[in-house]
Amino acid sequence: MYQPVLKLDDVTIYQGNNAVLTNVNLEVNPGEFLYIIGKTGTGKSSFMKTLYGDLPLKSGKGTFVDYDLAKLRDKHIPYLRRKIGIVFQDFKLLPDRSVYDNLLFVLKATGWSEKREMDVKINEVLDKVGMKNAVHKMPHQISGGEQQRVAIARALLNDPEVILADEPTGNLDPQTSVEVMQLLKEINQNGKTIIMATHDYALLMKFPSKTLKCDSGSLFEVVQKTV
Repeated sequence: MYQPVLKLDDVTIYQGNNAVLTNVNLEVNPGEFLYIIGKTGTGKSSFMKTLYGDLPLKSGKGTFVDYDLAKLRDKHIPYLRRKIGIVFQDFKLLPDRSVYDNLLFVLKATGWSEKREMDVKINEVLDKVGMKNAVHKMPHQISGGEQQRVAIARALLNDPEVILADEPTGNLDPQTSVEVMQLLKEINQNGKTIIMATHDYALLMKFPSKTLKCDSGSLFEVVQKTV
């Protein structure tokens, strides 16, 4: 019997002092692909930030990749984040260093030290996302879609249990969005759990999966209509 990678019981999600989602009950099992949808301001990003430790869990019980979110302290957050990969809407690549050095920076920051092992790992994750040929390029020399592929490679560096993708296609054109989604689906089919916040309903129709909606302070499952 699998342990859920995420389990929330009667959780309230706060943004500052404002409760944005109440009575959240959720289990996510290993290997699932879960969408979180909803309009801007309904709590999607606050939900994601609570999972990766940017916002505290003030109310209810929550465990995520074996961490008790209610007892999470600042000193625990780097260790929590080593067990997850995070992909943001705006890529968050360091503009003053190459693709290789962006990934090297993360490895060093998470305790890697052997140069040969780091080289092997960087080449491995770039190969997975089809970006091995961009290893020495600067972020401004590659397209937005390619930058997001590099960001996904970065998220894979420490072989995370879960990838949190917060609006990963938000800055991309429709065709590039589809390519990034195909990549995320492929990663999911290889066993990674993915939780993705999005407002792109076209992608949901094209790549259907379990979907939860943030609306009027609640998070609830919605049944997708087939096209």
